[in-house]
Amino acid sequence: MKQMQSDFIHTQFKRIKKWNKLFLPQSKLRYYPPKFVLRDPVLEGVYQAMSNGMQVAVVVISVSNLREFSSQLEPNQLDDFKNELKIGFKQIFERTQYRDDLLVVHDYYSEGITLFVKINDDNQSVVQIEKMLRDLVPLLEKWSQTHYPYFQHCFDIGYMFIEKTKNRTTHDALHTAQQHAIAMAEKRVQSRYIETLIKMREIITKREITILAQPIIDLATKQIKAWEFLTRGPKGTALENPLQLFSLARQSNLIYDLELLVLEKAFQLIDQAGCSDDVFINFTPITLGNKRFIPALESLLQLYPDISPNQMIFEVTERDSIEGLTFFYENIKQLRKKGFKIAVDDTGAGYSSLHTISELLPDIIKIDRSVIQDIDTSSVKESMLKGLILIAKETRSLVVAEGIEKKEEAEVLLRNDVDLAQGYFYARPGTLEKSRVALG
Repeated sequence: MKQMQSDFIHTQFKRIKKWNKLFLPQSKLRYYPPKFVLRDPVLEGVYQAMSNGMQVAVVVISVSNLREFSSQLEPNQLDDFKNELKIGFKQIFERTQYRDDLLVVHDYYSEGITLFVKINDDNQSVVQIEKMLRDLVPLLEKWSQTHYPYFQHCFDIGYMFIEKTKNRTTHDALHTAQQHAIAMAEKRVQSRYIETLIKMREIITKREITILAQPIIDLATKQIKAWEFLTRGPKGTALENPLQLFSLARQSNLIYDLELLVLEKAFQLIDQAGCSDDVFINFTPITLGNKRFIPALESLLQLYPDISPNQMIFEVTERDSIEGLTFFYENIKQLRKKGFKIAVDDTGAGYSSLHTISELLPDIIKIDRSVIQDIDTSSVKESMLKGLILIAKETRSLVVAEGIEKKEEAEVLLRNDVDLAQGYFYARPGTLEKSRVALG
């Protein structure tokens, strides 16, 4: 009997010893792989992607008329449909250029499916998500028409980026992002959607955004040539993150209002700081193609007569479509007549062609950081850079390289006669006044 008790105690001791490492001090836990902390495969995938510096978005695709459809089916048939929808969308995704971006397709959401998508870019993640959805949804609609030809499905979509903070677990951050995505997808969940809409309108009405400035350096002289203005939302909130701010603005159809506020704040900052350097401001084609944009800009020029249009550069992201925007090209002509310069942003990012450059013949081409990152160890990337420089010479455009983070990258740019550069190697974004003093 005593031997049995002894064996039992010994066995329990071994189990306790085996699991004891889960309760070690935080400083020791770094020696153990994440699976000891995160066991859910979705959580683990999200955790790994974010640990590798990627953005992760929760995308909810809801069948808005599912209840109407379900009335024609037996309960088990409805379950079969949901399962087929999940499998079908995963198969569609895996046949596209986005297959490597998909973490998982899950049926967390009862009236649709939830995708977890990773994106290796924090500047244009919103644009990438929207382009991905524009490409994928028609394929999903075609799939549903093939498998269920007697019923026309209507898909509603919402997305939100997962933002993990020190005081919140990955699970909590994921849950919060999913709730926002559901609210945006299913606008008939009025209370949550209206709450988001009111929050965005309040930010715009109260002008609760901050403009930061990052210097752009002349590589030949090492002097500050210009500044890029960057936007942050209300300090201390989730919307301080520009990803969250601009994704909600797009989904609530307030992107023009938000970007116009950015323009107003930029003019105010230039005037207050007495800045005479060139200033880059990023705008979506949606805003630049809005018929109200030019009259609003003219009002600002009258309000701030000391600001010269010649020092303002409007960046158009190459990843955002300019097709079908009635006033876009006319507005670009008007801007150039007034003396404003046009830049094409994110050149070489991968998902788009050089169509925008050939159409706009921009004054400045900004090369995306995906080309610049580790260019000192990649002959292929340096060849890409040389090709883009040749295009810039054909269009008589200046070249700005973005995302320089180390000396070796800067040296490659210098030997290839790149005009201007910006990135953490030179300075992080900060207030214009402080940045000018620090670098001046």
